[in-house]
Amino acid sequence: MIESLLPAGVASSEAFDDAAPAPLFPAEAALMTGRRARRHRQFATARACARRCLADLGHAPVALLPGPGGAPGWPTGVVGSITHCDGYRAAVADHFGRTAALGIDAEPAGPLPPGVLGLITSPAERAHLSDLSAADPTVPWERLFFSAKEAVYKAWYPATHTWLAFRQATLSLSPTGTFTCTIHPPADTPPVDPTYTGRWLTTPTLVVTAVHRAG
Repeated sequence: MIESLLPAGVASSEAFDDAAPAPLFPAEAALMTGRRARRHRQFATARACARRCLADLGHAPVALLPGPGGAPGWPTGVVGSITHCDGYRAAVADHFGRTAALGIDAEPAGPLPPGVLGLITSPAERAHLSDLSAADPTVPWERLFFSAKEAVYKAWYPATHTWLAFRQATLSLSPTGTFTCTIHPPADTPPVDPTYTGRWLTTPTLVVTAVHRAG
């Protein structure tokens, strides 16, 4: 599923449950100490997906530990992204240089919790979502909007190491399965192209988004 949102050649792997055993490196297992078993299984399956991506790129398996921004620390020369939610785990990766940035996100295809929409959108974005919902109420647009901003952040942070609030990104969704996002970063942010484009899809239970920037 995730591969349909990305260019050919980007390595991808996904799972819809935790049925396959997924051992962790000791440093990864330590991160899960005290966590619920369900969270542990999701984390492990997502890391297994990531290591399958590394194998496809010719890299040996390594521990993928989260850095300060939460993004996994990929081996030198690799850019990638990981996501997991109820019913879905996925990872994507590519050689840095061929791909400059990757970000993926998956969310359950339901409404956002009360109060969240106002925290992540501007008035203009809420008007945009209202128009989309009026045109096609079958799509969970608000959840899709949240997911797309998450995917943009996952592409943005590794390139800049700069925190980004939801309202520092202006997003526009297209009913045809694409989106565009413009970042309004702090003044001291490294010079990076502020415009990101991505693609999205929905199933009866999931929304999935992906951002790709060529190297």
